Amino acid sequence: MFLEMTADIYAKTFSKKEQGMGKIILASSSPRRAAILKDFKLEIIPSPYEEKHTKTAFSYDYVENLAYNKALAVAENIKESALIIGADTVVVLGDEILEKPKDKNDAFCMLKKLSGKTHKVVTAIVIIDSKTRDCKKNSTTSYVTFENLTDEMINNYIETYKPFDKAGSYGIQELPKGFVKSIEGDFENIIGISSKSFAVLLKQFQ
Repeated sequence: MFLEMTADIYAKTFSKKEQGMGKIILASSSPRRAAILKDFKLEIIPSPYEEKHTKTAFSYDYVENLAYNKALAVAENIKESALIIGADTVVVLGDEILEKPKDKNDAFCMLKKLSGKTHKVVTAIVIIDSKTRDCKKNSTTSYVTFENLTDEMINNYIETYKPFDKAGSYGIQELPKGFVKSIEGDFENIIGISSKSFAVLLKQFQ
């Protein structure tokens, strides 16, 4: 309900008619991002860009570059005037980026690392004008602190939710009671994209 209300507020504030904009395309196959931004009436075109996470040390430039490449890969195939949205979310513990897990063991090791610690979740958003190649970007950071997780809790979560398509091996919206000690910052951002940050960025194209 919170996500629906938040997205609806910003969609009404930044409607395409008011913006005088053409088509707006979300270059993502993530159902979570699509759900958060659904009231913006975006067209969905999954990006063909293949992510090659070649480094494990975090930087905002690195994450924003991944989001840019996702948007650009779609923009290059769009002939009409449109705004293309790319996004990338990373889970960061210290300076280490925790990617999507390769298998159950990898997922277990990641969640074991996060147990009892505070980590940050960063989502970079990039919007590219398909005609002018004008580009705007921003990054939003939220903080999540996990409780001390037992091996049984971790294994049960992995078996139940199979979080192999999620950075850091978890989805904040599906974590069982007893996993999260505290959250600081934008909750949507932790899921995959902040509608508030997106609306602020989109306004720059008015």
